[in-house]
Amino acid sequence: QGYAHIRDPTEDFYLRRMYGRIVDCWNRPISSAPDAWFDVMDRKRIKEPSGQDVAEIVNTGTSTRCLNLASYNYLGFAASDPYCTPQVVDTIGQLGVSGCSPRVLGGTTVAHTELEDLVAQYLNVEAAITYGMGFATNSSTIPALVGKGCLILSDSLNHSSIVAGARQSGAKIKVFRHNDAKHLDALLRQSIADGQPRSHRPWKKVLVIVEGVYSMEGEACNLKDVVAVSKRHRAYIYLDEAHSIGALGGTGRGCCEHWGVDPRDIDIMMAGTFTKSFGSCGGYIAGKKPVIDFLRRHSPAHLYACAMAPGCVKQVTAALQVVMGLDGTGRGAAKVQQLHDNANYTRARLLEMGLDALGSWDSPVMPIMTYSPAKMVALSRELLQRRMAMVIVGFPATPLLLTRSRICISAAHSREDLDWALEQLDELATLCNLR
Repeated sequence: QGYAHIRDPTEDFYLRRMYGRIVDCWNRPISSAPDAWFDVMDRKRIKEPSGQDVAEIVNTGTSTRCLNLASYNYLGFAASDPYCTPQVVDTIGQLGVSGCSPRVLGGTTVAHTELEDLVAQYLNVEAAITYGMGFATNSSTIPALVGKGCLILSDSLNHSSIVAGARQSGAKIKVFRHNDAKHLDALLRQSIADGQPRSHRPWKKVLVIVEGVYSMEGEACNLKDVVAVSKRHRAYIYLDEAHSIGALGGTGRGCCEHWGVDPRDIDIMMAGTFTKSFGSCGGYIAGKKPVIDFLRRHSPAHLYACAMAPGCVKQVTAALQVVMGLDGTGRGAAKVQQLHDNANYTRARLLEMGLDALGSWDSPVMPIMTYSPAKMVALSRELLQRRMAMVIVGFPATPLLLTRSRICISAAHSREDLDWALEQLDELATLCNLR
């Protein structure tokens, strides 16, 4: 009593009245590698929610084999791979499980330098730096690049790691409408004319931040127009390729390749993660060498956080070699093409079924709008009953009445897998009144 409320009242109401009762729809543990099919551990309720309590759920010790439409395993590298897995095992035997040290102390190995050189080569840029965590790639890099007296123009649907990094930077933040280059142009023109608040001095730097594919929308960034607007106003561009690298473009090189944009037009960098297409963990920043050298000296995630584990590093290196054809086969090109074929086939079928499926063609992320939280929960439980694992997204990740269920497609899925899943979804769309 007498203290300010720590929790937001709206979120507190949601926790008490909704989340506590539907908690079984989230945090479902798995007990196998996240391949096209995986084992979802069975759970049961042992305590119903009351007051502010959350329903208590425990594992039963059994599991159910489910079709995996939840993982970001876009190119199918997350499970055992005949080229990648033996190299990972050998690297762990040689370099150990963890470096137990930041990169600037004893955490840099030959595997790290090999990976950074390969990432720069793959993206056709001068240099790259890797991090042990994808979220930290954005949240620690943005504050190192901009600060007080700088201006950030951020897409309204940017990921929370970008939002966190922008807030930590101390820069002035302005948000433009999602994928709206005209609104970005108007904001840039007005902001540059006005200058900094009160003093009206010119901004020290202006940084435009966008994503290659927006994870909750499945929509590709309108990169050509964003680049044109940013260059017109001499603003730097920060492109987060977390969901687009490996997934978009004819050879999986991301949003730049997809739209035909020269990577050198992304003035500062391209940021991405290894957790999606490459079956590992961590992230990277790639761009001009002076910028990368600056980050090696100033980025907290590079200076203080534990280095990426050697086995995880080698997994990314080997996966990149496959995608680039350096393994001597055409498996990488076939995986990228298979991902595009699977994604476009599934999206076309969902639209034919009359479902409100968001996103762009070639994008492996497909949100199906449920709108009502009750429909979202009903769909999630019915899907699990039919041995399908799909993610549902609700408040606070989305507004309360913009709930959705999200399909993530993989190159590991067969056409038979997708046909079976679509048949189940067609039945559930009627059952849950999604049309």
